[in-house]
Amino acid sequence: MHGLFPEPVLAALSKAPHEPAIERGGVVVSRGELLMMVRRIAGAMHEAGLRRGVGVGVLLPLTPQAYAAHLAAHALGCRVAPARPAWGPEQLAFALTKVDVVLAERPTPRSGNLPGNSPLEPRTTGLLPGKLRDLGGPPTLLLSELLDGEPVEMMEARPEDPARMIFTSGSTGRPKACVHSYRAMSLAYQMEHWPEPLARLMTHFGRCLVHQSLAAPVQFTYLGRCLVAGGMAVLPDEPSGPELDLAATIEKLRPTATMMHPARLHEILQTEHDLSSLEALMLGGSPASPTLLRSATKRLGPVVWQGYGQGEAGIISMLSPEQIAAGHEDTAGRPVPDVQIELRNSVIHVRSPHMMDGYWEDPERTAEVLLDDGWLDTRDVGFLDEEGLLHLVGRERDVIMVNAEVVYAGAIEQVLASHPLVAQAFAVGGPDPVTGEAIHAFIVPVGGLVPDEAELRDLIHLRLSANSQPRTITVVHEVPLTEAGKPDKRQLLNH
Repeated sequence: MHGLFPEPVLAALSKAPHEPAIERGGVVVSRGELLMMVRRIAGAMHEAGLRRGVGVGVLLPLTPQAYAAHLAAHALGCRVAPARPAWGPEQLAFALTKVDVVLAERPTPRSGNLPGNSPLEPRTTGLLPGKLRDLGGPPTLLLSELLDGEPVEMMEARPEDPARMIFTSGSTGRPKACVHSYRAMSLAYQMEHWPEPLARLMTHFGRCLVHQSLAAPVQFTYLGRCLVAGGMAVLPDEPSGPELDLAATIEKLRPTATMMHPARLHEILQTEHDLSSLEALMLGGSPASPTLLRSATKRLGPVVWQGYGQGEAGIISMLSPEQIAAGHEDTAGRPVPDVQIELRNSVIHVRSPHMMDGYWEDPERTAEVLLDDGWLDTRDVGFLDEEGLLHLVGRERDVIMVNAEVVYAGAIEQVLASHPLVAQAFAVGGPDPVTGEAIHAFIVPVGGLVPDEAELRDLIHLRLSANSQPRTITVVHEVPLTEAGKPDKRQLLNH
């Protein structure tokens, strides 16, 4: 298959070796330097025994070297599984049972020698990263010891091979590993297959700020797309993640594009920092409220995009600045051209080349979402309007049972978020001795203006059933997030 990942990225680096690829802390890595880094790491990995199909767990910070290591592992045809930084030890240990070897940044005082006859005979000391000190784990390669390998050029993967494992739903227990093939993963980087909205979006990625872990699919994908489109990536020199002052970072580094969750967008809009360098801002992870989209457009201009997708389904639809300006900010935009959508009892099902192959080593849960007829059950409730725009109502299983009535939390959230003084809204059920469950709503106000609770209740009364009325409505100014950066509604309930 032509253009199998990471070939599109490597080809782009090769075409302009003297142009910048990644900047971090004022240091610029050229495209040629990044390409040589990939080839050296791939050579050392190959010498260590990594081959097509080997599972590689990645525990690395956000650096140019870490991105090069990802590309190198994919060039060898490995199955790459980056770990999320916010995981606890048990989640991390479980995730690493899915891989054969771990790629880490530094050793700890505790060592673990590899068996002499291991098919993965690494060039490293075999030390384990700190989080696994008392948990055991697969053999570990240290990135610092891979940077001086003998350069190699190889593309060992086949289209049907597993390429990347995206861990999802870790906040509810053990993470599920969505496995995408090289064929599915590669579509994101093949410019000739980009739909018109995406191609237009990428013209603004001359200087792309990547500020989260490379385990975040959107951050990883847009970094590569940026390089393919001729742009450069900019990494913060401070620790990435929720603790990063994102607004100050944008003001300092002057990116033309970046990606974030709606909660971070709300956060940066509350600051006075200069955000005027942004020509494109891609939202993802969870739907942004119409109020938040309007506020962002008013502050930043027509630069806000929103993608709707899942780890299981890949990209499904995109909402463009033009659609927001036309008053469609309450939708998830239009399905991308190669995605088919079918509604079954109001539940969104998709069929597309971006879908996962299944959950790794979990056929039972795979069968729950990947149906025999080739469609994937997103478990999202929604509908298509007359203009072909997709509306999301909520999660099929995000329901609250009030007086034996099924109430969708997403419907309540949408109604509350339609109030002009509500930036974000969340609804969650809690036990109740009379009604079975009671609804507890949480709202994030726009600026310092707190909406009148009676007005919010009137909206619910007007649009939804009596059982949809929240028992409590609480104003919050910060929303706890899961390790994936999505709102943690259960934590809100303990507010």
